[in-house]
Amino acid sequence: MSAIQIICAVAVPLLWGYQFVAIKAGVTEFPPLFFLALRFLAIALLLVPFVKRPTRAQVVPVAAISIFLGGLNFGLFYVGLGLGSGSMSAVAYQLATPFTVLLAWPLLAERPSVTTSAGVVLACVGVVVLAAEAGPSANILPLLLVIGAAFAFAVSNVLTKRYGPFDPLMLMGWSSLLTVPQVMLMSLLIEHGQMASLVTADRRGWLALAYTIFIGGIVGFGLWFWLIARCSMNRVAPFGLLLPVFALISSVLFLGDRMTPRLIVGGLLAISEVAMTQVRPSARPT
Repeated sequence: MSAIQIICAVAVPLLWGYQFVAIKAGVTEFPPLFFLALRFLAIALLLVPFVKRPTRAQVVPVAAISIFLGGLNFGLFYVGLGLGSGSMSAVAYQLATPFTVLLAWPLLAERPSVTTSAGVVLACVGVVVLAAEAGPSANILPLLLVIGAAFAFAVSNVLTKRYGPFDPLMLMGWSSLLTVPQVMLMSLLIEHGQMASLVTADRRGWLALAYTIFIGGIVGFGLWFWLIARCSMNRVAPFGLLLPVFALISSVLFLGDRMTPRLIVGGLLAISEVAMTQVRPSARPT
């Protein structure tokens, strides 16, 4: 990976890590799935009029990506985060990285190197440390929902790589448009108070929605799709393990959580794993 690609790969989990705080604030003002539907509707309205339509060969892959990335990944994640804690959600979501690496092996023929495999194991140790700091969850359902979201995100990564490269803004705009009816239907079936929330939501809720649209959505996923199109999944995916580090830092800064030795150790382990995956294997002598 080039220097600019590494900078972008670090910027993505930074933006998504701080998005945890925004989502947590947003789902206190809006029903979670309705909040998600508003997010995707806004992104679609902002992008679709200005990007090309998917080609005939791209229609089915874009629809599949919208199901796994939009409906399943975000749907399960927003509900899980709304029911559980931000810290535990950030930790559990990191299973997306090993899921992606494992799926990329049979589906993309990207066999992980020994260094990458060792790095993933090291990162799992870091995740365990962070999970111990986050504390036991009183309700297993939010944890299971976020784990399901992590798996759906991994599938969407592999689909994006397998059927791409896609124009990042085209993929984001049209997959968002296809996601709106999915999450809106789920919201209508299991939530209530959607229209009332549009009136009662305060400035914090609307600012949270704006962050998820412009920073976490258009900028964050634009960079992520750009990286997937240009780099192997074994190189890109491990950067996602920085997400809990930034998420927990944002919780300390904005939600009043304490910075403890366990948080520091867990974060350093995750950072070490990412560094290990970027070490190129030395060439074998002929």
